[in-house]
Amino acid sequence: MLDQTDHAILALLRQNSRLLWKDIGEQVHLSGQAVGNRIRRLEEQGVIIGYTTIVDEAKLTPSLTAMVTMFMKTTDHSSFARFVASRSEVIEAHRISGDGCYTLKINVADHTALNRFLDDLLPFGNYRVNLSIGQLK
Repeated sequence: MLDQTDHAILALLRQNSRLLWKDIGEQVHLSGQAVGNRIRRLEEQGVIIGYTTIVDEAKLTPSLTAMVTMFMKTTDHSSFARFVASRSEVIEAHRISGDGCYTLKINVADHTALNRFLDDLLPFGNYRVNLSIGQLK
C-alpha cells in the first residue's frame, strides 16, 4: 500500500527522474537515505518499472512519425507480434478496441523508409496511416 509520501515521491520522479534523493527529501520532508529506501521498495514492488530517456529524434536526424492502424487478415497474431518486436522503427505497439486491431507508432527517416515498412506490413493485413505533423505532449 502506498502512502501520501510515496505518491509525492512518484509525482516528483515523473516530473524529473534524475532528481537527487536529497532534493526529493527536502520536498517531502525526509532524508535522502529515507527517500532512497522508499524508491528501492517501489522498484522491488514493481510500482517503478524503469527509467527512460526520451530523445527528440527529429533533432538527431530528419524523421517522420506515423501512427499505423492495422486491420489483421487472420486471427493468428503471433507472427505479427514477432514482426513488431523485431522492427526498430516501431516505437509503440498497442492492441486496441474499436476501429482496427493494433495501433503502431513508428519513426522512420523519410517517405521511402515509410513505404518500405508499409510494404512489409501487407502480409499481415491492411492498414491506415496517419502522419504526425507536430507533437503536443
